[in-house]
Amino acid sequence: MSSISLRLPDSLHETARELAKKDHISINQLVATALAEKISALMTQGYLEERAKRGKRSKFDRALAKVSNNEPEKKDRL
Repeated sequence: MSSISLRLPDSLHETARELAKKDHISINQLVATALAEKISALMTQGYLEERAKRGKRSKFDRALAKVSNNEPEKKDRL
């Protein structure tokens, strides 16, 4: 496991301290979890962008044409 020195504005540090205390975890765990969530979101975005480049509108239209055009059930209507 690695360690890093991190400089935070006092207000952000205080908020992190309060949130960690509320969740009964350490600030270290809060920061590690927040960083993991951000990394996951960025990697997912990159993956989806790469996937989208391989997509073809014609294939999408063919797949969509297979879906029946039924009215949604009453409970599913907006």
